[in-house]
Amino acid sequence: MTVKNIGILCSGGDSPGMNCAIRAVVRTAISRGIQVTGIKRGYAGLLRGEFMQMNLSSVGNIIQRGGTILQTSRSPEFQKAEFRKKAVDILRAQHVDALIVIGGDGSFNGAMALWKEHQFPVVGIPGTIDNDISNTEYTIGFNTAVQTAIEAVDRIRDTAHSHARTFLVEVMGRNSSAIALKVGVCTGAENILLPHDKVNHQKLVDDINRGIARGKESSIIVVAEGPVAGRSYDIQHVLKDMYHLDAHVAILGHIQRGGSPVADDRFIASQMGNMAVEALLAGNVPSVTVVQKGKVLMTDLANCTTKADHNYIEYSGLAETLSI
Repeated sequence: MTVKNIGILCSGGDSPGMNCAIRAVVRTAISRGIQVTGIKRGYAGLLRGEFMQMNLSSVGNIIQRGGTILQTSRSPEFQKAEFRKKAVDILRAQHVDALIVIGGDGSFNGAMALWKEHQFPVVGIPGTIDNDISNTEYTIGFNTAVQTAIEAVDRIRDTAHSHARTFLVEVMGRNSSAIALKVGVCTGAENILLPHDKVNHQKLVDDINRGIARGKESSIIVVAEGPVAGRSYDIQHVLKDMYHLDAHVAILGHIQRGGSPVADDRFIASQMGNMAVEALLAGNVPSVTVVQKGKVLMTDLANCTTKADHNYIEYSGLAETLSI
């Protein structure tokens, strides 16, 4: 397999550190005499032919920036075979020999389809704050999102203490428990509500009252958002209507996706971008960069096309023990 021109795109939700991966891909490729074509707005931009030639200056001064300079989107039409064929035809017409996709499991499924249906060489880089991709311990953006949420909860706790209030602080993650668990442990939350657990409102009230009995004047309950954001409001209404407990809601939302990436995200994303290019040049496709046992490695892309809530779920017992 001869690779002279590598395409790169970001797909799905953005995450801090994507720019670090883009930078690493571009600089590694150029150092090896390979051209890089940036594709704007993910698969949707690919279908519209939104290409830009990238050079060293294209990725200058971006390592500290959140989001993605290539921008991203979701593309429902890419789920159809005829549009994937169109995408490959467009890539080949632009003389793009291989594609690096930064995104989550949905993005990887799209990349896998390009390989299975058209043998177009693809490599994935896992980028999602949810940290919920199978067979990798880490996805780019997770630690930055966690740090952002921790800082927000610390501030909320100040006002919760000042007013002797209970706060339901909702974090992102959809069906992943990772953000909620790490944020809950790191902020000393009195309770952590995971997306796949049925809410035990009586236990919540009992725990809060137990704290009040020993002189605790405020409580923080970290809530994983689950499939639909705003879950905290339903919990708030039950607590108020059935248990006469007045709780306030703070939904952190998309602030967790933005901001300058922390050191771990910069470092891991840089390694992944470098390894993705080397994998393509070695003909190691379809593959994906992953973190396993703390090291960045390559594995088959088919191993990472599903969601998994395996990261941090083991710490649910720790969170419960420390919240007494």
